[in-house]
Amino acid sequence: MWHVHLSAHWRLGREPDELQDAGPLLALLSAVHATGSLAQAARELGLSYRHAWGLVAQTEARLQQPLVQRGRGQGSSLTAVGQRLVWADQRVSARLQPLLQSLASEVEGELDRTQRRDRAVPRLHASHGFAVERLREHLATRQVPVELRYRNSLEAVAALAQGDCELAGFHVPLGEFETAAAQRFLPWLREGSHQLVQLAVRTQGIFVATGNPLGIRGLPDLRRRGLRFVNRPEGSGTRVLTDLLLQRHGIAPRQVAGYDDTELTHAAVAAYVASGMADVGIGVQTAAARFGLGFIPLLRERYFFALPADPAHQRMLKPIVSVLQSAALRSQVASLPGYEAADTGRLLTIGEAFGA
Repeated sequence: MWHVHLSAHWRLGREPDELQDAGPLLALLSAVHATGSLAQAARELGLSYRHAWGLVAQTEARLQQPLVQRGRGQGSSLTAVGQRLVWADQRVSARLQPLLQSLASEVEGELDRTQRRDRAVPRLHASHGFAVERLREHLATRQVPVELRYRNSLEAVAALAQGDCELAGFHVPLGEFETAAAQRFLPWLREGSHQLVQLAVRTQGIFVATGNPLGIRGLPDLRRRGLRFVNRPEGSGTRVLTDLLLQRHGIAPRQVAGYDDTELTHAAVAAYVASGMADVGIGVQTAAARFGLGFIPLLRERYFFALPADPAHQRMLKPIVSVLQSAALRSQVASLPGYEAADTGRLLTIGEAFGA
């Protein structure tokens, strides 16, 4: 198998002709933010204190802005500019990394096809999520080829029906919204032609700033004047869920400031809220935990992969299904905050899943 890695690369400076690699600085500032100590941050990155402080001082002189404040003893904290750089880097990563992973997977597939002309590489289309990422890592470790493209849930299921992929990821809430949400996907899925394999059950909820300083209690607060919301794009499973929740509470989109402001992934929404650019968002609990946010649970949902049910495709997809049914993947999924893996790898018919 070919392995391709793509990543975003920062260069920073006051003038276009003096831009310098910002990667080491951003890593150091992020570690200072996490530890509250420049000395500890340097140790974690394998740098001498002198080198770390020199890197900060050199950049501060070039930007003519302080980035780190020394406290008493060994304590250090970031200035407002330093904090903005850290949050900007996290937003860039949250926004771009899924896209770059998807592009890298496409390139890997193209390169593999030059060597595997007699063997097709399965194509997996799914929205970016933490359990999906765990699956991608396990497939790579086991050398199971797959071409992964991150798309929203509706696009993924439509691609499966049109023969553009062999596995399509989508998620449906448990409880009162299950039937309405499932109806968005069932036109593309056929009993007998498709089957499902469950990836996880996960908790969706409201992201709020650490400590919930605005005292947000639930969805009705989205009407509050001055409260800034960040949404998911139309077609995503979480956007479907958001619209159903708003309808239940009698909230019109025009009443929500920021309804039309969207981010592509749960992590990007969490980064947006953590950086102070929005007050609330909706997403999975793992994203809130990653960014140190408060989290108000709303409901649980099942994440599935839909796949063809015919024997030829079953043989093709057997290595992937085996990974989905492995104890190792189940353990990794269960370790994610807000995820449950008791039925990870379980095969279901459309009727068994939704009573269709």
